[in-house]
Amino acid sequence: MVKTVSIQGIKGSFHHIVARTYFDNDVEIDECMSFDAVVDNLINKKSDVAIMALENTIAGSILPNYALIDKFNLHIIGEHYLDIQHNLMAYPGQKIEDIKEVYSHPMALLQCKTFFKDYPHIKLVEDKDTAETAERITSKQLKGVAAIASKTAAEIFGLEILAESIQTIKENETRFVIVKTQNSVLDESEITKASIRFVVEHKRGSLASVLNVLSDCRMSLTKIQSLPKIETPWKYAFFVDVTFLKYSNFEKAKSILDIMVKEFKVLGEYKNAKL
Repeated sequence: MVKTVSIQGIKGSFHHIVARTYFDNDVEIDECMSFDAVVDNLINKKSDVAIMALENTIAGSILPNYALIDKFNLHIIGEHYLDIQHNLMAYPGQKIEDIKEVYSHPMALLQCKTFFKDYPHIKLVEDKDTAETAERITSKQLKGVAAIASKTAAEIFGLEILAESIQTIKENETRFVIVKTQNSVLDESEITKASIRFVVEHKRGSLASVLNVLSDCRMSLTKIQSLPKIETPWKYAFFVDVTFLKYSNFEKAKSILDIMVKEFKVLGEYKNAKL
């Protein structure tokens, strides 16, 4: 049974919203200021599971998190897609004209850059976490300073929302994965998605051959991401997500790939959350 969940950020962050939604609010939140700390707490059994953002529809893949999952042999046991709505918030009683600086996570600032073109007097400052900046404004009663964060953060820390949904592209989703140090215990009939990692020979057609195997085994490719192998210059590991209707099809694909590629690892078998 899951009791403690490690997240990057504090309560009110998007990771907290995912934890609260995925686990029905019935868990203790372990707040971490970095993904390295999230993984450390998981490895050292200070938490039962961890939640990690893996990709965003605007910013793309979060490559360091792929590397962490691979390096520490973590297992993806589930996923959750969250609609990311960024809101500008400040200590109550202020207007946007009163704001001189806006603090938030670099990703949030990047996704809201266009909004601030209409407010050239505002300086954008990168910070550790969306919710943490909101909490600081409240605890220090800062004026002339605003944060970009979720509505949940505004509610928790008693801030006033000056502008809603200020992200440039309104359709803004992030995919989060739920990870453990051990594999999932889902019944095979419930598993409809898998994440795998492999390395192919550095020769013509190697990757195409792997993709043909996945297609022949009735796999639908939903994601492919390459990551350099640090210890081997100009060699890459491929991270692939596939969906399927029958687990037996995935088992067949696994048995073939295990033979034909240089390195093969299953990063997770879980239920597809994006139907």
